[in-house]
Amino acid sequence: MWISDQWQDFELLDCSKGEKLERWGDYYLVRPDPQAIWDTPRRNPHWSDRDARYRRSESGGGSWDKGSLPAEWIIRYKELRFHVKPMNFKHTGLFPEQAANWDWAMAKIRGAGRPIRVLNLFAYTGAATVACAKAGAEVCHVDAAKGMVAWGKENAAASGLSDAPIRWIVDDCAKFVEREIRRGKRYDAIIMDPPSYGRGPGGEVWKLES
Repeated sequence: MWISDQWQDFELLDCSKGEKLERWGDYYLVRPDPQAIWDTPRRNPHWSDRDARYRRSESGGGSWDKGSLPAEWIIRYKELRFHVKPMNFKHTGLFPEQAANWDWAMAKIRGAGRPIRVLNLFAYTGAATVACAKAGAEVCHVDAAKGMVAWGKENAAASGLSDAPIRWIVDDCAKFVEREIRRGKRYDAIIMDPPSYGRGPGGEVWKLES
């Protein structure tokens, strides 16, 4: 197992009764997590002295009790910078556990000794895109959500990559790949992190199960 243990601006402080307590930069968040099945005494004072807590609704979804939490802020991972924005389905736009993968990809790109082209599918807010571009790769970033692609651009700018060779594509990933194949495009690496459940452009439902 790879462990993302080199963060400065993120900490998982405690888990208990289906919730986790995290530090994101200067702010402390409590978010639900069904994998936190154990019952700890919750001695950390930030369980109560928190900046925001996401509460699930019995009817589905949920909402943030934000207090004075800002709408967004920036956190650092080594030479990378990311915008954090608490979203209406408990996410923040970043998965800190993926940092081990960013480190691995950056090392591979920097050690290749030649130009590298990366295709990032289901690219979300672009953390992997930013990491690969920072290491010197040319990146094609594809996501079907326009807002997520815009967020990716913000993350690239925060990391000093506004002028980096990144193609920002708003498109269905499967259709985009089909066109790239017909065009004869080639990539040295493909990153894919599709959601476990989704709907296709024609209304079809697909689900990934272990």
